[in-house]
Amino acid sequence: MIDLTLPTMTCGHCVRTVTETVQRIDADARLQIDLPAHRVQIESAKAAAEFVAALTEEGYAPA
Repeated sequence: MIDLTLPTMTCGHCVRTVTETVQRIDADARLQIDLPAHRVQIESAKAAAEFVAALTEEGYAPA
């Protein structure tokens, strides 16, 4: 399980962008998003670094 805090994830649009970004890397990934806490948990066989790089590129750099 990959657990990330994304301080710039603040709204529904952000949730959609984060979800689409994760699914672009791994279409089978499972996500749990806690918007008020700015946290996302990703269950995937892919490396965390792949998600971190893609999310950072989209403007959601993990803290």
